[in-house]
Amino acid sequence: MNDWAADKETFPMPWGKLMMWIFLLGDTFIFSIFLIGYMKVRISSLAEWPNTSEVFALTISGVHVPLLLIAIMTFVLITSSGTMAMAVNYGYRGNRKRTAQLMLATALLGAAFVGMQAYEWSKLISEGVRPWSNPFGAPQFGSSFFMITGFHGLHVSAGVIYLLIIANHVRRGHYDRKGYAIVEIAGLYWHFVDLVWVFIFAFFYLW
Repeated sequence: MNDWAADKETFPMPWGKLMMWIFLLGDTFIFSIFLIGYMKVRISSLAEWPNTSEVFALTISGVHVPLLLIAIMTFVLITSSGTMAMAVNYGYRGNRKRTAQLMLATALLGAAFVGMQAYEWSKLISEGVRPWSNPFGAPQFGSSFFMITGFHGLHVSAGVIYLLIIANHVRRGHYDRKGYAIVEIAGLYWHFVDLVWVFIFAFFYLW
């Protein structure tokens, strides 16, 4: 009978990967609380909730296009999930150059997402939206928007820095002997960030 009290590996999973899963589980609870709180606030609000199709619309050549910027942001983030998946695949193949390139591409797409989010924030701020007030309707809209998208944007920004650091280590051959499990761990974080955005997109922008 095996001695489970001994210093043995109970599950065939690297500690780094296990710790990332635990971190993501905790983050899942936080984002869930934010979105549930948002739904509660919206349902119980006595003031009219702003029409997100109009609030987040862009005017191009005189044409009013609803949710155009949000659609582009979503496309960029989903595309980055694809490049990250390919980076993990090439990492386990031992293709250092291709792995680093794909991780860099993922980081650049993430940075583009953050840049578009910054534009979205500046646009709404210039139109008078604040965490405590909102010219389009219910004042809770501003606080919900800045809290949820800001917290997610912080995760994306941290992910971009994380990917750049790992990509640089990959490029320099730091993981040639250790293996490329760290690339998969970074991929777990990035896919989680992308998945959270899908829920934010559905609950905040489409509802």
